[in-house]
Amino acid sequence: MTTTDLQRPATAPAFQQISSGRKAKNLTATVLVGAAFVIAVAPLVWLLWTVLEKGFVHILNADWWQKSMAGLTSRQPGGGVYHAIYGTLIQGLICAVIAVPIAIMVAIYLVEYGRNGRLAKAITFTVDILSGVPSIVAALFIYALWVTTFGLPRSGFAVSLALVMLMIPVVVRTTEELLKIVPDELREASYALGIPKWKTIAKIVVPTALSGIITGIMLAVARVMGETAPVLILVGYAQFINYDPFGGNMASLPLFMNTERLSINDIGEARVWGAAVTLILIITVINLLATVISRLTAVKTK
Repeated sequence: MTTTDLQRPATAPAFQQISSGRKAKNLTATVLVGAAFVIAVAPLVWLLWTVLEKGFVHILNADWWQKSMAGLTSRQPGGGVYHAIYGTLIQGLICAVIAVPIAIMVAIYLVEYGRNGRLAKAITFTVDILSGVPSIVAALFIYALWVTTFGLPRSGFAVSLALVMLMIPVVVRTTEELLKIVPDELREASYALGIPKWKTIAKIVVPTALSGIITGIMLAVARVMGETAPVLILVGYAQFINYDPFGGNMASLPLFMNTERLSINDIGEARVWGAAVTLILIITVINLLATVISRLTAVKTK
């Protein structure tokens, strides 16, 4: 050890005692965040508890899943909602079949081809507008185009067209953000091997983001299945099951709840709560499937 080392002043230790002021601020922030979480979750817990308390008894009855309301009035006990479940699922499926390919191709164009071009900016502006359009406006637009202009009947397919307008912007935004986070190094490595751009997108970029894309699609489907305005405007209620989505009235769970609500009796009110629990259960199952599929399709890393 040299004389210079002995004369050098001692440095303060890296770790300093936390002051009481910082501890107080940390405790205050923790309490405020916890209180905000409780305030946000409390209405949701209360809502779920109320719905389950009043409607859970229906889903335990086998007839609820196996029968329709054919031949019954709102004041007569019995019946079920399998006709409404079918209508909800088929309308959501048709919507997904139309909306998903369009939304994914739009997102791919915006990220991989359009970048900052004029067409890309116009598409982004249109998607932003669609994402803020209320469901009733979409329903009225389809009614004016499908029923008034083309003279086609109100049907479950018309409902699906309105749901397409609500689903496309959600899937576009989700897919666009997921494609953006795919590392450019993967694209460059593929280009360096002489692989065309379209094949790079199909074989590398999309599969890398596929897990999140599927999750976004399933969540978007779950969202549109609970929309009420399109079914109120674009299709009539049927007490029996209608397998043809292109003609005739077709029930769905939101439409079933609205119809039974107008009965103003205890039996109809109980069915409303039962249908609400059924819709929540279906959406929960869809979300769980999205989680499972997302994990199965996720890119495996060490």
